[in-house]
Amino acid sequence: MAQLSALDAQFLHFETATNHANIAGLAVLEGDVNRSDLQDLLEQRLPYVPAMRRKLAPVPWGLDHPYWEQEDDLDLDYHVREIGLPPPGDDRQLAEQVSRLHARRLDRGHPLWEIYLIHGLSGGRMGLYTKIHHAAVDGIGGADVLAALLDVGPDPAPPPQGPAGREEPVPSKLAMVGNALTRLAANPAQAVRFAAAAVPHLDEIPVLSRLPGTALVSRLARQMAGSGELPQLPPLPAPRTPFSGKISAHRRFAFVSLPLEEIKQVRRAFEVTVNDVVMAICAGALRRWLETHGGVPSRPLVAGVPFSLREAGEVAPGNQVTIMTAPLAVHLDDPVERLRHVQRAMQRIKDRFALAPATWLREFSESMPAALMGLAARSAFGLVGQTMPPINVAISNVPGPQFPLYVCGARLLTHYPVSVITDVSGGVNITAFSYNGSVDVGVVTDRQMVPDPWELAHDFRKALDELRNEAFRDRV
Repeated sequence: MAQLSALDAQFLHFETATNHANIAGLAVLEGDVNRSDLQDLLEQRLPYVPAMRRKLAPVPWGLDHPYWEQEDDLDLDYHVREIGLPPPGDDRQLAEQVSRLHARRLDRGHPLWEIYLIHGLSGGRMGLYTKIHHAAVDGIGGADVLAALLDVGPDPAPPPQGPAGREEPVPSKLAMVGNALTRLAANPAQAVRFAAAAVPHLDEIPVLSRLPGTALVSRLARQMAGSGELPQLPPLPAPRTPFSGKISAHRRFAFVSLPLEEIKQVRRAFEVTVNDVVMAICAGALRRWLETHGGVPSRPLVAGVPFSLREAGEVAPGNQVTIMTAPLAVHLDDPVERLRHVQRAMQRIKDRFALAPATWLREFSESMPAALMGLAARSAFGLVGQTMPPINVAISNVPGPQFPLYVCGARLLTHYPVSVITDVSGGVNITAFSYNGSVDVGVVTDRQMVPDPWELAHDFRKALDELRNEAFRDRV
């Protein structure tokens, strides 16, 4: 028996007609995968992937967070679907199809995932779009789900040995209500503890960090607690952009692959990290797009950057993640200055995170009464999204394997992440995944705010070229 954590439940509660919590990936395969073969593979491996065998068991009257209930009769005909692209089957058609699929909410009466085989892609390729709800997995857990389909060679590995684990049954409805009332009685004390613990870290929390005097209060609280000084975070008022504010129900998706070796050339030339270079490429691409659409702001954008809270080797289910905000120097014209600005900002955040991991998101979720969380989450999202969005863009960079992988014998060519946009985080999400010598970038946008994300996707290549030109110029 497993109950959703408060943070897991937040990803259910904030969903509205326009805000969806689907995280997904688009794999482009060389060759064609048969639906029945994929279902056979899943039949063998899903017993060992708990996140894909669970469905929601709600608590009566919404008094507590739902439970996960094991689905013993998994309907693979429902979960595994296939569609075809009309000729010519190019990348834009593939992305448009993914845009439509990604905008659809998952049915909460079933385990919260779907897989689509997309046939008819040009060049002897096919697409494999895998979608799962953020309440079930975070980015690391999502990678584990994908790994269940993958092999390191063309021949599928033999089925796992040993019995699959079986979860305990969920409590009875009466027991659920009893547990909920016990938790409800403890909530006031938990909220007080959160408030006391949060004061030293107010400067980490979006929205609150923008209030006058927040940084000073946080610093004084840390001094009084004797916890030592932490690296100061810069104040980050998010400028208004064409992709700020309330989003629509419709999505756009585009993708691009960048050579990892070219990114490493920039890394070596300027003695920064691969992640610094990826963030600087994002800044350069967004600057180019803003120059054409509404103008470049006079101060940095604010990027929401997810950080994993998992310990090394931890495989706990659900979400073990927080988010930090970082300045993204689109206001700087010089690409090297942008890179140095990113480097300093990310180093300050990493230094702070190493000393005191930002657990405020998880703790804040746990401090709220479960019965009120849904209404509070939706109301807060609507209010913040329309008045003072704390974030302009969400950016994530996930390292992946540097060797070829296969699905049912078909070689995985590229894997593009397809992530979440919200009223609070802005109408653009950029997620990068490194795989087998390339950095595959997926760009999700709101259809009304950024109608053609391919413009932005093409700007990533230009932003990388800018940095490489500067890197080689320094060597001359």
